[in-house]
Amino acid sequence: MVHEIEDFYGVYLLYCLNPRYKGKTYIGYTVNPNRRIKQHNTGAHAGGANRTSGRGPWDMVLIIHGFPNDVSGLRFEWAWQNPHKSRRLRDVPKKTYKETTFQYSWRVVCNMLQTPPWSGLALTIRWLKQEYQLEFAVGLEPPLHMPVVYGPVVSKKIRNQKKSKKDESCQPSQASSSGSNKSDLPENNFCAVCCIRTEKDDITLRCLHPSCSMVAHIICLAKSFLDDQTKLLPIEGKCPKCRANLLWGELVRQRNGCYKNLSDSAVQQDDDKANTSLETDNADSMSE
Repeated sequence: MVHEIEDFYGVYLLYCLNPRYKGKTYIGYTVNPNRRIKQHNTGAHAGGANRTSGRGPWDMVLIIHGFPNDVSGLRFEWAWQNPHKSRRLRDVPKKTYKETTFQYSWRVVCNMLQTPPWSGLALTIRWLKQEYQLEFAVGLEPPLHMPVVYGPVVSKKIRNQKKSKKDESCQPSQASSSGSNKSDLPENNFCAVCCIRTEKDDITLRCLHPSCSMVAHIICLAKSFLDDQTKLLPIEGKCPKCRANLLWGELVRQRNGCYKNLSDSAVQQDDDKANTSLETDNADSMSE
């Protein structure tokens, strides 16, 4: 099954299949994994890296994704490529004689996922090619909030919410969406944490669950999620209203425009249930 992910930022690991260079690896950053692997296998003239050009074919076997933006992803890429230069990874032992480059790259990234600031991000560890999967060494397991998943992934563009003036005048009832932009907030919403009314200029976050109407100031929610005062950003916490467990990174991604389809699918499910109920009632009345 192919997973679609909006606002995709990922750092990947390539494995070379060419017998002449077999075992070589390459670490890179992408917002579109499928396009990127094609570029690597086509060559530098198609946008592939010079280090991979003419040495293919390559397999994209592992990708770490869920970074909040380009800068975060690119910094992770640089540190993974240069662990001996990164001040955060100075304590990671160098590659041993018995280790392959692939095994060493895996050990480095396992250490990175335990190291701030990356350990606090809502990252996903995805094996694109499960036959290459390596186990986590004892003591190098990822944080509990980072899932390990399998299979291909497709980057999906966020639906454009901007409409022309003509569209807005023709469809006034649809001018606002179900997202968490400032202008989308109802006038009489109150912060679920401080209980103060939210204003249009306030920066707020909403619960990820379509059935929950929780809205909170971003600072209030962050403080309620933080269990360690030494941390600057929370990792996860419970919704003040429905008590569902929420990842901070996912809440921010939602505010940036992701997960718009959640509310649409919830409405569709309600409609399907209503139609099923109506059909059942009609069938019962006909049988009578």
